Amino acid sequence: MYIDMFGKKRMKLGLHQHTTRSDGRLSPEAVAALYRDAGYDAIALTDHWIYGEADTISGLPILPGAEYHVGARDAGMGIYHIVCLFADRAPLLDRQSMGTVAAQDIIDAIHAAGGMAVLAHPAWSLNTPEGVRALQGIDATEIYNTVSRNVSREDASLLIDVYAANGMCFPLFAADDFHHGEPVGGIEPTAFIMVECDSVEPAALKKAILEGRFYASTGPEIHFKREGDTFVVECSPASVISFHSNCVVSRGRVVKGEGLTRATYQCMSGETYVRASVTDSEGRMAWSQIISV
Repeated sequence: MYIDMFGKKRMKLGLHQHTTRSDGRLSPEAVAALYRDAGYDAIALTDHWIYGEADTISGLPILPGAEYHVGARDAGMGIYHIVCLFADRAPLLDRQSMGTVAAQDIIDAIHAAGGMAVLAHPAWSLNTPEGVRALQGIDATEIYNTVSRNVSREDASLLIDVYAANGMCFPLFAADDFHHGEPVGGIEPTAFIMVECDSVEPAALKKAILEGRFYASTGPEIHFKREGDTFVVECSPASVISFHSNCVVSRGRVVKGEGLTRATYQCMSGETYVRASVTDSEGRMAWSQIISV
């Protein structure tokens, strides 16, 4: 548990991890220990087509999860990876249906099991606005996916803004999509969401996430709010604070300096949404949720 700059309790969550149960190189015990030692309060083991129930492994709370997908290598043919989180039971999906089930069927099965359906790594998958609009019931998407840096598509910010400019304002996660452990060409625990909650019980975390009480990050703290026509960011020390919207005209939307902890932005005519991001002196980033105007 962490205490944020306003004295509120927050839980640091990793919501996209793989183990030797599917295509990860580390055992569930090793992955849990790695994230426990990195200060995470809970993680979800989202192995491919293998539903994992809530558990405690290596002393770390494990949240229920799995990952299901449509398509393989050619994004032009449609690739959709859907992470299931917080389901009450295993969705009615199995490996035998791989290759025949549609993305909408996956989302519907996740919802039928009481879970959240998260669109994973939309930049890696090249998920077009047209393709995403055709899907009903996406509960969130990943603005940052660490393992996608292998193809330089870890940051999906551009796609997120295209979605939002077309009326699709999804809650935003940052996740590792962890598969490999050092030193085997892998990654360290990097990305997370910070949820305003005083419990790691799945039901409490799910409620807080659905209410939007979280931000996504690889390090910094960010808080974002609207006061009339003014949008306000308060954050841990940053070198860049940026405001993003559907309007292409830039008017004070990027603030640069040293040790920045606050910035404001006046809403422009024609803006339909605004979100914010911060970058610290080490290049680490944090992303707010989207506020519709």
